[in-house]
Amino acid sequence: MLPKPATALIIIGHGSTVNPDSSAPTFAHADEIRARGLFAEVVCAFWKEEPSMRQVFHMVESDDIYVVPNFISEGYFTQKVIPRELDLDGAITHRGTRTIKYCEPVGNHPHMTTLLLERAREVAPGVPPAQTSLLIVGHGTSLNENSGAAVKEQVRLIAARGEYAEVFGMFMEEEPLITDWRKSVTQPNVVAVPFFVSDGLHSYQDIPVLLGIEQEPTRAASKMDVFRHNPRHSDGHAVYYSSAIGTDPHFSGLILDQIEAFDQRHAAAPLPA
Repeated sequence: MLPKPATALIIIGHGSTVNPDSSAPTFAHADEIRARGLFAEVVCAFWKEEPSMRQVFHMVESDDIYVVPNFISEGYFTQKVIPRELDLDGAITHRGTRTIKYCEPVGNHPHMTTLLLERAREVAPGVPPAQTSLLIVGHGTSLNENSGAAVKEQVRLIAARGEYAEVFGMFMEEEPLITDWRKSVTQPNVVAVPFFVSDGLHSYQDIPVLLGIEQEPTRAASKMDVFRHNPRHSDGHAVYYSSAIGTDPHFSGLILDQIEAFDQRHAAAPLPA
């Protein structure tokens, strides 16, 4: 993308008070973008960590500001929490001399399908997709009906390619539940890809227990020498479990793409005179 030397980029993540790895990918993507020298300022803010969203505008000096949620789906946090915490009026907010541009979450990017398929192949090298059930694992929530929509859309897109024998979307807090995966799969191989932005509490500690490949939550990913030993065997299935999709280094490029997509939709709203 073209440089924006008078512009600030704010990347919003969820963060965690109990897992040190939750914010790591967001900071890593910010470092990568900062190194490209495209913006005057690149900072991060979080819902559950410092720096908080409520203080982030005091951290930048630019009047032209892009806000990109490093979230997987359009849902409760991107539609309710972030606009409330940042006091946004919509896609474009004018506040004094500042113009704040609120972009779509990274998980909405059309390239996400390719990243999911690449991650599935990486975690199970040599395993034939025609003998594999692919699970895209999301959080899901009753707080917002759109929360699981991104997972369901990816399942539709991947299934339409016909590469895998079966493709399912499964969730922690809505049907179909991850704990019931054995009721659905029929293939000897199972590849599970967490549709999360980090190897935090859910993807690294909760989901392995729900899948039945761990008996109890493990330590944080940064405290372990090896992410996961694949495959694990469960009820006659070889189960391959990957790291969260948001740890993919290509996410920094998707963040930039969401900014370009915003400019195309809104014709790059000019700064106030």
